[in-house]
Amino acid sequence: MQELLNLLQNSKYCVILTGAGISTLSGIPDFRGKDGIYNKFDADLIFSLEYFNKDPSYFYTHSRELIYELDKKEPNIIHKALSELEKRGIVKAVITQNIDMLHQRAGSVNVIEVHGSSRNHTCLACGKKYSFEYVADLVKNEEIPMCNECGGLIKPDVIFYGEMLEHEVIQKAIDESSKADLIIVLGSSLVVQPAASLPLYTLDNGGDLVIVNNMPTPLDNPAKNKYDDLVEVVNYLAEKMNLDVSEHI
Repeated sequence: MQELLNLLQNSKYCVILTGAGISTLSGIPDFRGKDGIYNKFDADLIFSLEYFNKDPSYFYTHSRELIYELDKKEPNIIHKALSELEKRGIVKAVITQNIDMLHQRAGSVNVIEVHGSSRNHTCLACGKKYSFEYVADLVKNEEIPMCNECGGLIKPDVIFYGEMLEHEVIQKAIDESSKADLIIVLGSSLVVQPAASLPLYTLDNGGDLVIVNNMPTPLDNPAKNKYDDLVEVVNYLAEKMNLDVSEHI
């Protein structure tokens, strides 16, 4: 891990790409791990726009714990370490596949949410916006959120299967990855496109790739270093770099 420390300290433009694996410490299940949500129900149906329009109750029932109890979850040492590294000017951007908002709650500022966020919700009929808190209260009461203006179906501002990614968001992620001389992938299996291809922009521009994930990824071979244990790696960096990963940022 000394090699990773050296890379990080010598980097002029480090970008982080995070996946669901970093949030398991906060009690949020990942997708493809041994206790992931793919082993509990059909996640492809939950995040299918076509099926959501047909039967929104499936999403709102099965996503209750995954999404609508996020207010009970707290940022963990990984989120806090990344926030500290950004404050020091070492990490320039955090690109995340996650929709849990924990990076921002830990204090990270330049966060690019490529799959959207549950922070806001939108009526699919009239476009009225609703807050996470408003919709979460309805879902916890086992109600299907419907618009109080027009009666339309409310959907979280999360990118479902069948939806286009926000062009400006993915372009910003590509720009940051292209500028990076070091991109560190944390807790992502790098199988969901286009986020999975972002490290290639770094590699194509002569930068280095480091992967920390407990499962193999398609980019293990071109990676300069690969580590399995997220907690071990972050604890090492926190100790060597004197990062504040305490309960209070």
